Amino acid sequence: MSTIFHSTSEMLKGILNLVKHGRIQLPDFQRGWIWDDERIRRLLVSILKSYPIGAIMLLETGNPDVRFKSRLVEGVNLNPSPEPQQFILDGQQRITSLYQALYIDSAVTTRDSRGRRIKRWYYLDINIATDPYADKDEAIVSVPEDKILKGKGSVILADYSTIEKECEAGMIPVQYLFDSDKLLKWQNQYFKTGDSNKRFKKWADFMADVHSAFNNYQIPAITLLNTTPKEAVCQVFENVNTGGVTLTVFELLTASFAADNFSLRDDWKLRCNGRAKDDIKGFANNPILSILENTDFLQAIALLVTYNKKRRNPNAAVSCKRRDILGLTLEEYKKWSDEVEKGFYEAAKFLMEQKIFSKRDVPYASQLVPLAAIFTQLGSKAHNYSVRQKIARWYWCGVFGELYGAATETRFAKDLPQVIRWIEGGEEPDTIKEATFEFDRLITMRTRNSAAYKGVHTLLMREGCRDFMSGVPIDLQVYDDDSIDIHHIFPRRYCKSKSISRDLYNSIVNKTPLSAKTNRSIGGNAPSIYLDDLEKKRNIDREELDEILKTHMIDVQSIRADDFEAFFEKRKTALYEKILNAMK
Repeated sequence: MSTIFHSTSEMLKGILNLVKHGRIQLPDFQRGWIWDDERIRRLLVSILKSYPIGAIMLLETGNPDVRFKSRLVEGVNLNPSPEPQQFILDGQQRITSLYQALYIDSAVTTRDSRGRRIKRWYYLDINIATDPYADKDEAIVSVPEDKILKGKGSVILADYSTIEKECEAGMIPVQYLFDSDKLLKWQNQYFKTGDSNKRFKKWADFMADVHSAFNNYQIPAITLLNTTPKEAVCQVFENVNTGGVTLTVFELLTASFAADNFSLRDDWKLRCNGRAKDDIKGFANNPILSILENTDFLQAIALLVTYNKKRRNPNAAVSCKRRDILGLTLEEYKKWSDEVEKGFYEAAKFLMEQKIFSKRDVPYASQLVPLAAIFTQLGSKAHNYSVRQKIARWYWCGVFGELYGAATETRFAKDLPQVIRWIEGGEEPDTIKEATFEFDRLITMRTRNSAAYKGVHTLLMREGCRDFMSGVPIDLQVYDDDSIDIHHIFPRRYCKSKSISRDLYNSIVNKTPLSAKTNRSIGGNAPSIYLDDLEKKRNIDREELDEILKTHMIDVQSIRADDFEAFFEKRKTALYEKILNAMK
């Protein structure tokens, strides 16, 4: 295997010169990042003492498959900006801080210990720096933008506001260390102040020790060659990046598409916020699709791109891993993005049919990816009743088989071709074959952290459960207007008073979809009491209420007798059978 990088030691001055002339730039996915004042000061001290400051990592440009929009390092002003020869992948903060401190004739923008934005100049104390017995850590001094250090009560402690005052104090601006013209001018002024013989000796020591330390300082550089795959660039960046922006495939693809003057970020924002001219409200305004992440959208596109490549070439693989997303071309994105957007809206419509009305009730957000891809690929075929029945069975097998909690990318890659093939008359997909649901799992499903827990909640609504008080089935309007949620059937307060196991009364077996108003009416009373109250106060016929209870898979006799044990076992069995039926 050929290497994708080489390691060298580069002169710091040479690196900063390349930055100055725009030969080294930042990829656009690198965000601005300001180091604090003390950290910059310590960085300069390390160079003064010839201590290592860590390696930097660069990426050669010129790979047609790894193209990023570039930007100049903060502080570099070039118009027009030249094409970079290298990108900084690791070391942005160090290079930026050193460039601003050593190369720019203006105060450095930084932050104080409280995080407040400030501007600072950095000076080198010649007397301390050339004294072999002095603490070199004190040789680099940070001063305010006006170059005047003040103590309490605005007492002036030091004033370096003119070159004469700088020279008198022996405080040289660090940015002169790499500028021979300014250094010579400052040197001439320095010799005019104080004892000239002592100053000549001090200056000679300064040039031999300090100036030499900065001008000969070398920094280790790892350079990724321009043959490095995009996926490797992303992985390497994540491995070395301990601060700043977290690089996602979306960020990397955004930078890649930006090289062709296409803003992926703006495009995603439009799809989230909506487009009035197309009568599209946007993912963010959809009760289900507001759960979507930008990477979900890209995964669905990658699935369809690779699936359709496989249809043309059987040796190709269906996949939506990082490398597949990073391998998307702008042309492929533009071809599929609108279709995939429609696919997600179709998926949301399908989930509404399954009585999943909000993102809070979506069992697996990840399952939306293959679901949308399936609807996109099927197009109008997905409107067929038998097709939707098959999709529903696949969906519920995924939910109750709890198959989308981990390693989802591999399953996505199977789902799309296998579900399509099944719909076209082939064998059942692996998600159906592998899905199992254990009877006792119902006892351990107690919170929304469980996909199957949310699955039971929505399955009951799909099967037509009716609110205890209103008696109406739950549709989207009822769900929103009546604040439908999962509530206890045997109230917690009652269960505690009867010393019923918390694990049992908090399980999904003892919960069902009810309106907030009904739940308040139930309170903490025994079922026999609150059911009687519903009949009397709400004028509900007893037989009608019994029929309503049955829509929740509740055994009427046991609940009216406040027999929790009998109720629990019978409902557990009824729910289990209903789940198995959804998976068949």
